[in-house]
Amino acid sequence: MKRTGADIRKSIETNWKEYLSRYGNLFSSNHVDGSTPPSVFVGSYGYPKVLVGPMLPPIHGDTTILDSPEKWVGKSLEDIVNYRLSLVRGIKPVKIEDVGQKYIENLQVMSMSERSTDAEMELVKNASPTVSIDGDSQIFGPIGEIKSATFSNSSSDKNIQKSFYDKDLLAQDAVVDLYNRGIDISRIQKCFSIGMFGKSRKLVPTRWSITATDDIISKSLIEKIIDYDVIDTSMLFSYDHLGNYFCVIMFPGRWMFEMQEAWYGEGGNVGFGTDFEDMRGLNHPPETAGAHFASRLAVSEYLSEHKTQASVMVLREIRPEYAVPVGVWQVREGVRMALKQKPVIVSNFLQGLDIACNRLSIDKKEWLSHSKLYQAIKQKSISDFF
Repeated sequence: MKRTGADIRKSIETNWKEYLSRYGNLFSSNHVDGSTPPSVFVGSYGYPKVLVGPMLPPIHGDTTILDSPEKWVGKSLEDIVNYRLSLVRGIKPVKIEDVGQKYIENLQVMSMSERSTDAEMELVKNASPTVSIDGDSQIFGPIGEIKSATFSNSSSDKNIQKSFYDKDLLAQDAVVDLYNRGIDISRIQKCFSIGMFGKSRKLVPTRWSITATDDIISKSLIEKIIDYDVIDTSMLFSYDHLGNYFCVIMFPGRWMFEMQEAWYGEGGNVGFGTDFEDMRGLNHPPETAGAHFASRLAVSEYLSEHKTQASVMVLREIRPEYAVPVGVWQVREGVRMALKQKPVIVSNFLQGLDIACNRLSIDKKEWLSHSKLYQAIKQKSISDFF
């Protein structure tokens, strides 16, 4: 029997109670000792003075899996949420421009580490074990204000280290260079967030740095893609994970990209978000927020790898099983996985949408009624696309 969102949420809450039982001593003490993945978080509340600190589980050893989204494909929603819950988030208020203070410098050095790093945190008072699972925001584990934090010495990634010490390198150039050197996007995002790149360095809230990194990298890829030949075949890719169903329709045409999201609200009503861009880029704040840039990155990676150009529509149907939001990374990784599957060859865009809608619960007319890409191609000669 397929589990509902309420079933999944109940299971997660049960697992959280088991975690509290196992590590109960953590919450009766203001001392946390373990190995950080490495992981650091910069909040947005109170900007330009934000809450910053490491995320540290009460266990030692290789903990990289706890904060490495690239390794979470195929994991269950409960697995991923439990990774998040096991990280104790230490916080300390810092002005975004104060990247030269010792506390931030220590976090920057930790963020460069090649492997999990032993650390200790002394908190002002015991970490709060209360975790809200409300479905409206990304879940976090226990939290506590830091009194002091120490990190063991560890070897740094030489590529990240090089970008960190190059004070003349623009932040966007550092991001693209590290990506081209094979550094995981999640690691680049953390370094960007803790103010490690650029000439004028500042802390960047984690949620903003994630979107900025996806945006910067995909733009750099699109600059090359628009010079490639247009594909001569229409294709449909799909992938289902964590209660999200992704369909990618790729068809002959100059670069155009659209990301559509649909979800079920109260009373069975369907909500939609749509963002469209062509070679001029996105000219409005995205309705789908970071999902637009995350999916655009996955698509531009595929086209860059195949040295080709196309018009692309990405459909994301968010189903009730997606009971707890786990972050926009799952959009990027979901579309990446879709594009690794064997595509269905179709005769044109509309046939691709027909087949996609056989797998989706939302009707084709609904998707088309919200599609700016469809309106754009209808304004052109039909023979250019079909």
